[in-house]
This record gives sequence, structure tokens and C-alpha cells, in this order.
Amino acid sequence: MTSTDDDITAARAVAAGLVDVLTLHPEEDGASEGEDVLIGHSAPQPGGHVFGGQVMGQAIVAMGHTVPEGRRIHSSYSYFLAPAAPDLPIRFSVDTLRDGGSFSVRRVLASQRDAAGAETTLLAMTSSFQEAQEGLEHSERAPEAPDPEGLPTTAEVLAGIEHPVARYWSTQRPIDIRHVTDPIYLRPAGSAQATQMVWMRTIAPIEAAPIVQDAILAFASDYTPFEAILRRQGLSWMTPGLRAATIDHAIWWHRHVDVNEWLLYVQHSPSASGGRGLTEGRFFDRAGELVATVTQEGMIRVKG
Repeated sequence: MTSTDDDITAARAVAAGLVDVLTLHPEEDGASEGEDVLIGHSAPQPGGHVFGGQVMGQAIVAMGHTVPEGRRIHSSYSYFLAPAAPDLPIRFSVDTLRDGGSFSVRRVLASQRDAAGAETTLLAMTSSFQEAQEGLEHSERAPEAPDPEGLPTTAEVLAGIEHPVARYWSTQRPIDIRHVTDPIYLRPAGSAQATQMVWMRTIAPIEAAPIVQDAILAFASDYTPFEAILRRQGLSWMTPGLRAATIDHAIWWHRHVDVNEWLLYVQHSPSASGGRGLTEGRFFDRAGELVATVTQEGMIRVKG
């Protein structure tokens, strides 16, 4: 499929929208003395919910505003506590836990206040930031995978499907996702396996500060972890009665990357039990270097 000028313009608008969502603003009133509070808004989503990766990305940006210059995030752990309402601003309250000689640790709570003033905590995240340093070096190498340019886009996979979610996945997701293993949007994979690989990058080139680049990696990391679980169980996103929600999500940034460039996301689910499933993921750059490691546990159930 050849991209038209209209397609390119639309993709640039979607990518710019992601950068806009990750641009937070100081709270004008309501913050306590000594409290760092920033406010974010949400991008529209089908189904009336806010994508968890968005809240993670915004939380990382909020913490990044408070750390000494030159320190970049290297690890983050999140608990998802409640779904976010798309029509309410999200409030990110950052606590400084430590500023050492080369590391800074921050904790952030993301919350929303309704019209009556009741506050709901959405996400709790703790992250560590480090200044650039020299040290020992080694890296696991990427597995063999076909180049992303020869793989079908989501729009090509879902061509002709008239459904709001299919239209969103095809045209409104700011991350270009191309499956090495057969996509399971509409139907299960041909065989049950607990591993999958996808290529990812922004849908169009963006210019963004380093903290936003790191936040976009976190954003993208939340799109597909459930798919390794679904593949192992012989399910697809269209399985009747499927319910899935992230419980916790951890990321380690080994090397910082440009999210405009293709990244291979290799995922494996070692376990599912008790209505929960676990996925381990590894991001590799185009040169085959391991750049980030991800683990995610989610609630996943099929109700008849």
C-alpha cells in the first residue's frame, strides 16, 4: 500500500497529538506547599477509557520535570489502581524521595477529581533517574526477524473492517505496529505459542525532548503485552467475553533510543493463573542491541 499525501499529513497529526498529550502544565491552584503537581489531558479512545500507556508516559514526564538536568530515567515500576475518565484532567503529584550523587528517585501519584471534588488515585509509579556514566558493557542480541518495511501495517491487516476500534487501530494509534508473528486482532494465531515479535516506532517523525522520548517508549510498551498471553491460550482480541486490564508494569531502560526508529519488541508469557497473566518483553534497536526490558502483569479473563 502506497501512502498518499493525505495519509502522511494525517499520520503527522496523530504523532504530534502524542507529543501534545505528553506536554504537561503546572497546576494553577490546589497544590500543597512543597508539592510538585502537573496537569495532563487525555487523547480520545474507543470504548470510553484512557490508555494506560498514556498515563505511564505522562507520569514519567511529570517526574522528569523535577530531576537535576542530565539525569535520565533508567527504571520505573507502576501499579494501575483505577481507570481514568477521558473527560477529566489528570493530576500528577510528584514526591522527591532522593537526590544522590548520580541517582534521583521520584514517586508520582496520578489522580482525577470529579465535579464534587472527590479524588480517585489512578496510578502509583516509582522511578529512578541516573546521570550518564561509563561502566561495564554487554548486551543480549536480537533474534532473527524480517525487516519491518516488508510487513503489513495495521491498516492493511484490518482493511475492510468497519468497526470503531478497527478504525482507531488503523488510523489513530500514534505508534506504527507491525507484527512479525501473525496478528491476532480478529482471529487466534494458527498455533498456540507464548512468544510474539512486533516492530514499533512512531507513526510519523516527531521532535521531542529526551524525557518525552523515554515516555513514548513506555507508552508503546503497554500496547501488546497481553497478546503473548492470548496467543498461548488460542485467543484473539475479538474473543467474546474477553476482559483485560493492566495491574502492574515495570520498565528498565538500558540504552536510550530514538523512537522515530524501528524497535523490535520480543514478548513471552511464562505464566497465567488466578485470573492474571504475566508477560516479559525486550526491546531491541535496529542494530540488534537490547535497549529496554519490560514486565507486565495483567488481569485477563474470558466470561461466557
